[in-house]
Amino acid sequence: MNRVIIACVNSTSGGHAAVDWAVHEASLHDLPLKVWHGSPPNDLSTAAMLVLDLPATEDDATGLATSPAALALTAASACPVVLVPDTIVPAVAPARRTTQVTLGIDARHPAERAAGFAFDAAQARGVRLHAVHAWELPSRAAEFPFGIPEEDRATWEDHEVQLLADALRPWRVKYPGVAVLEDAVLLNVVEALVHHADGAALVVVGRGSGGDLGFVQALLRGTRCPVAFVP
Repeated sequence: MNRVIIACVNSTSGGHAAVDWAVHEASLHDLPLKVWHGSPPNDLSTAAMLVLDLPATEDDATGLATSPAALALTAASACPVVLVPDTIVPAVAPARRTTQVTLGIDARHPAERAAGFAFDAAQARGVRLHAVHAWELPSRAAEFPFGIPEEDRATWEDHEVQLLADALRPWRVKYPGVAVLEDAVLLNVVEALVHHADGAALVVVGRGSGGDLGFVQALLRGTRCPVAFVP
C-alpha cells in the first residue's frame, strides 16, 4: 500500500505554512502529497502523516487557534499528526536553517514509534537529534528538610542519564549517521520541551491511546515550531 502525506488546511486561514511544510516533507521522503481544504478525509489508512495548520488569531492569548476538531484528531489519529503554526513565515526556510530535531522521550517507557519518527526526520534533514528526557526527584527527596545532599542528587541524575542512554542505544545503531545530543532534564516534560524547542525544525513526542489534550495544548502554547504527535 502506497503511503501519502496529507495536509489538511482551514480555508479561512489559508494554511500556507502547513502546506509549505508538507511539500518540503514530501520532498524529503519522496512521498506523494494530498492537500485537503476543510475536514480531513475519513480514510487515513494510507497516510504516513497528517499535517494540520494552526492559524494565528488576535483573539487567542497564545497567538494560535487550536480548534477542538484538530485536538480531537490529534488525540485519536492512527498516524502521526504534525501541527504547523501559521506564525512560521515562510514555512520552509526556517527548517533549513535549524540545526536539530527535538525528541521528547520517557527513558523508562520509550515510545518506539515516536523515536523512529524523530530519528528519521533528523536523518532526512541532515541535522542533530536532541533527545530530551524529563525527570523528577524521587519521593524520598522529601526526607531531606534542609536540602538534598549533592551526592544523592548526582546519583539520581547519573541514573537518569544512564536510562536515557540505554533507551537510545538501539536507535543510535540503526541511524549511525545521526548525531545525538542526550539531555536528562530536571523539569516537567512540557517545560523541558519548550525550553529546548528554540531553533528546532520539529518537536516530536509520543501520544498514548486516547491522547492527553491538556498536554497537547500546553506544548503548543509554548512552542513556535511544528510539533509531531506520534501514536
